[in-house]
Amino acid sequence: MDIEQARFNMVEQQIRPWDVLDTEVLDLLYEVKREEFVPSAYRRLAFADLEIPIGHGATMLSPKIEAKLLQAAAPRKTDKVLEVGTGTGYMAALLGARADRVLTVEIVPELAALARDNLLRARCLNVSVIVGDGSSGCPERGPFDLIVVSGSVPDLPQALLDQLKPGGRLVGIVGELPIMSAVRVTRDAEQVFSTTRLFETVAPALRTEKKSHFVF
Repeated sequence: MDIEQARFNMVEQQIRPWDVLDTEVLDLLYEVKREEFVPSAYRRLAFADLEIPIGHGATMLSPKIEAKLLQAAAPRKTDKVLEVGTGTGYMAALLGARADRVLTVEIVPELAALARDNLLRARCLNVSVIVGDGSSGCPERGPFDLIVVSGSVPDLPQALLDQLKPGGRLVGIVGELPIMSAVRVTRDAEQVFSTTRLFETVAPALRTEKKSHFVF
C-alpha cells in the first residue's frame, strides 16, 4: 500500500468534502501519522471511512468525524486541553500538535497503556494519559481552555462544563440513536453557557463507571 497516497485520498476524498477546510487541520492530518495509532491487524484500513476496532469493545472514530471535531475544537497554542476517551491516543496527538498541554483520560487501563506507548513513539511529549472515569473530568488538574469528548453521550455531564475556564469551549457528540449531533459549548460567564449544533452524526458511546442513563 502506498501510505502517502492513501493519506492524500483520505484527506481529499473523505475529509475535505465534509467541509473540513481549515488548512491547519488538513496540515495536521498529514503531520500526525494516523497509521501509527491503528492496531497492526487493521493497519491497511487506517485511512478507510470506517470505525476501526481497537480492542476492549472500543473503536476509533472515522477519519472524517475526527477531523470535523478537531476543526470545531480549533486548538490554540496557549490551550490547556482535556480529552475524554483516549483510545489509541490519535486525537490526543492531533490536539497536542497545536495546543500547549493535553491531558487525556481513558477508563480502560490497557488502552491507556497502549496510548502512552503510541504517543511516546510519536514524540508527543506534551500529552499525558491517565486512567479514570472521564465523565468526572479531572478537576484537580483543571480548569481547561478546551475539552474534547471523543465519543457520544446522551447528555453532557455538568462536571465537565464546570471545568471549563471562562471563554473555554467543549466539543463532543450528544444524543442517542438514531439522532446525535456534534456540539460546541462555550462558557460565556461563570454560569452562562452557549451551545452551537455543528452537524448530525452517529458515534460510539463512551463508557463510565457511574450508574446513569448514559454510557460514557
